[in-house]
Amino acid sequence: MGDTARDTSRGTAHEGTRKTANGGAEDTVVGGAREPGPEVGAAPARPAAPRPAPPTGFTAALRELRGVRKSARGVSLYSRWVNRPLGRPAAAAALVMGLRPNHVTLISAALTYTGIAVIALVPPSPGTGIAVAALLVLGFALDSADGQLARLRREASPAGEWLDHMVDCAKVVALHAAVLVSLYRFHDLPAESWLLVPLVFQTAAVVIFCGGLLTDKLLSAARAAAPSTGADGAADRETPPPWWRALALLPADYGVLCWSFLLLAQAPWFRVGYALLAAANLLFAAAFLALWYRRVVAVTAPRR
Repeated sequence: MGDTARDTSRGTAHEGTRKTANGGAEDTVVGGAREPGPEVGAAPARPAAPRPAPPTGFTAALRELRGVRKSARGVSLYSRWVNRPLGRPAAAAALVMGLRPNHVTLISAALTYTGIAVIALVPPSPGTGIAVAALLVLGFALDSADGQLARLRREASPAGEWLDHMVDCAKVVALHAAVLVSLYRFHDLPAESWLLVPLVFQTAAVVIFCGGLLTDKLLSAARAAAPSTGADGAADRETPPPWWRALALLPADYGVLCWSFLLLAQAPWFRVGYALLAAANLLFAAAFLALWYRRVVAVTAPRR
């Protein structure tokens, strides 16, 4: 999964996305009825400020990405200080090579799914563990790079966001399914109940991934529909979360799970580490569900 704060959502990678190809105002369809454009004789609308041109060259692109201040809310230390920085040079290189964000998403998927296939099909060994960890870590870095590339190219699309989320969703399900296959085929398990651990981990990971996406969509829709108040600007200014919260989120970070496969050849150590991460994710899923529900109720409850 990408960052906990939806680092992979490319539909909002660049604020001010144009509604039409030439940036002009276009009639919109709301509820099946077409809203009229500006009335004849009305004062002409102020033209939108032109967006800056994409940077040219690797150094300029990397400099721009380093200057972007992204939200740190709900993001662990690994995603903030390791994965996002790893994605910056990849995004800058992709820009220079003329790649599109969807190309980077597909390369990320190819690396990730290759690593997942190795888990399920190849007997554990030190080389296998290194290969799996490297493929998953690189795939995760490119999962961050596609959104950064969209920002550099000044483009974002619902299709790109859809592709990004579909790749992530399949990754979350397939990874733990591959661990289940590996435990069954290659491990001398002390008890068959160990086969339940990947199922528990898979359930918690899917709940966190899908629940986070759904909550973001519902909160965004509710805030967009709410009447604007003078306090909106102050509410939008985010205060950085405390460092201990980002540290506490590490067990729920996909990047930490990627590195855990370095222990794949050490079967007892891998099983214990994987089980501890599964238990942590299960606890986080329960806590997140309660938190998300309170937030959705707070923004959707009728005001008196």
